[in-house]
Parts: sequence; structure tokens; C-alpha cells
Amino acid sequence: MTHTRNSAFNDVNQKVRQASEFLELKKGVVSALTNCEREVVISIPLRRGDDVEVLTGYRVQHSSARGPRKGGIRFHQDVDLDEVRALASLMTWKTALIDVPFGGAKGGVCVDASTLDAIEKEEIIRRWTRSLVHVLGHHRDIPAPDMGTDAQTMAWLMDEFHRLEGFQPACVTGKPVDLFGAAGREEATGRGVAMIAAETLKQHNVKVKGATVAIQGFGNVGRYAALVCQELGMKVIAISDVTGGTINLDGININSIFQEKTLQNLTVGDQIGSAEVLEVDCDLLIPAALGGVINGSNFEKIKSEFIVEGANQPITFDADAELRAQGVVIVPDILANSGGVMGSYFEWTQNIQEFSWPQEKFRRELDARMEKALGNVVKTAKKYSVDLRTAAFIVSVERVAKAFTMRGSLV
Repeated sequence: MTHTRNSAFNDVNQKVRQASEFLELKKGVVSALTNCEREVVISIPLRRGDDVEVLTGYRVQHSSARGPRKGGIRFHQDVDLDEVRALASLMTWKTALIDVPFGGAKGGVCVDASTLDAIEKEEIIRRWTRSLVHVLGHHRDIPAPDMGTDAQTMAWLMDEFHRLEGFQPACVTGKPVDLFGAAGREEATGRGVAMIAAETLKQHNVKVKGATVAIQGFGNVGRYAALVCQELGMKVIAISDVTGGTINLDGININSIFQEKTLQNLTVGDQIGSAEVLEVDCDLLIPAALGGVINGSNFEKIKSEFIVEGANQPITFDADAELRAQGVVIVPDILANSGGVMGSYFEWTQNIQEFSWPQEKFRRELDARMEKALGNVVKTAKKYSVDLRTAAFIVSVERVAKAFTMRGSLV
């Protein structure tokens, strides 16, 4: 299978091949790990006004070597097959890294979600589900929310799946708590980012209590990361979203702004621009918004000793190398933001058992397993004398390759 040279999928596969060299994997195994098991492209007719618009939908299943495939579904105008392949592959490595029994998948529909009303959104996800029901299921492939979709979207997906296949709440995760969702799932990604951040500071003998933090992004991930960082004793001194940001060197009370829809015109500090937050002098920086925000144009202005990636690929390849050369410790997205899929795993297990956990148990399990995953990555980084991102891929690729090989390559 050939792919364009400058593709997102190729970027991920470059990291996979690099890890494979350290592990001395056979050529055929590497080839299997860098291709997808199944790719489904569908057309979705959507009635708009007195005409029909035909949208393109996707589901890519990258690997089932370690269990049923797992991955979100996004509604976005830039969704294409290459992006979905890349994200499906990343899910394989993310689930392996945190040692949950899933493989990787991803889905999407090429549509601007901001232009859809609720009825249109419901119709799209129901048609997507009907077209793909034969490849979905709680022991085949379990979707979850992503960009442009949410808990309500997953509720519609589950309902459509039930109409076709019968009651199976574990067929999708990220559902509303009142409809077989899990208490703790919503906060899981941001909480995981904060816990990984605290553990990283401890490992470098930096006191967590009083450590200063700047966070770009105030969506689900940034919001909960900020809240949990504060609960752990850190001082959030700057935070921003797409509308702007605020800085207060005495610390921002996150509880007081947690319910704000945007960070525009806040009165808890001095106003700063969305991108300026990245350049704040602080102990810890959490980019939790868009990809590529730290790049060749601004990496020299970064003043933080630690960067924990809440967003996917927030640092470009070149900027990453430059920052590491300056001694900045970067905890990669594949580890730092994997709390979401860990939370999805907990929801899935509860649905299968038809037994709900208390939220405190959910949090305890999440914290313990995130800490263990970080420990494995740090140990591997020392063993191979590599950075944390390379180490994370070595851990993941080794686990998937072992499962693939032990199953006799018949996965």
C-alpha cells in the first residue's frame, strides 16, 4: 500500500519504524504494523433544505492484535482518509502504551460540525452507524467522541446500534452518565494530563506544591487539567483559549472560572493573547489546544523546563528537537493525554459487567495506571538512552509486535 510522502500517517509510521529499529523487528512485522487492517469509506446522504448533500464518512481499523479496536469519531471539514489512518494508528500505540486490551481505530465524517443543527447531527451519526454496523461492536470496534462529537452523539450511536443488534451498551464509550456512561470519564483526559505532570515534576525533584503552570486551551482537556493541577497544589498562573487569555502571577482560582464558556474579558488577571500563554515564564507548560502551536517561529521564546502535551502533536518535529537540545523535558501526547482512552476502558468494562463504579474508584484506578505507564516510559528512555517520545513508541511497538507474533500473524 502506498501513501503520499508528507502524510500524517507517514509521520506516525516514521516513529514506528524508528522504534522497530531499536527492537530489531523483522521486516514483515514492521510492514504489518505500518499498514491498516481495514479501511471503510462510506457516503452519507444528508437532506438539507429541499436538496441532498452527500458527505463522506470513514472508519479505519489499524490493529486488533491486542484486542478490539478502539477510537473516536470526529465531525470536521478537514477529515480525510490519511488523517483517519494516522489517528487510528496512534490509538494502537496509545492503548498499548497504557496496557489496556484494545487495538486502534478511528472514524470521521467530512463536515463542518458548527453548521449542523441537532437533527442533522443525529441523522449523520445514525447513518454512519447503520453503514458500519457490520464492523462495529463491543468485541470488534468501539467508537468514542472526538472533535465535533460529544456524549449526546454517542447516545444516538448507541441507540441506533441497539435497534440493529440488541442491547449492548459497551458498543460505544463517552456516553452520558445517565445513559450507561461512567462517572469520571468526562474529566479523565485532563486529569491524566495533570497527574502525569505532577509525577514528572517529582521525578526531577521539583516540588509539586507551588510549581507554576501555564495552559493553552480551555476545552475539556485544558479545563480539567487546570482544575486538577490546582487541586494537587500547583499554581496556574496563565491560561488561554481561542478568544484570548489571562495571566496572574499570584495564581488563578480555576474554580471561579471553570464554568466560563470563553476566557475573553476575564477580570482575574491581566489579559494576554491566545499564543502568548506559551511564552510565559513558568515551571510547566501544558499545550492543550491545537497541533503545531510550538514551532520554528516561537520555540526560542519558550521559558518552561517541562512541557506536557495535552493536545495531539502540539510541537512540530523541528521544534521538539530544538527544545530537547536545550534540556526541556517533553512528555509526549501518546502518554500524557491517554487518560481519555483509559477512562473509556473503565466505562467499557463497567458496561460489560453491568456494574457501576463509584467515581473515587475510577479516579484511583486512573491515577495508578497513568503513573505506572509513565514509569515504564522513563525506564525505557534510560535503557535505550532516548527521549520520552521515542521511549513511548518503543514500549508500544514492542507490546503490539509481541501480540502479533504470538498470535501467529493471523490477526
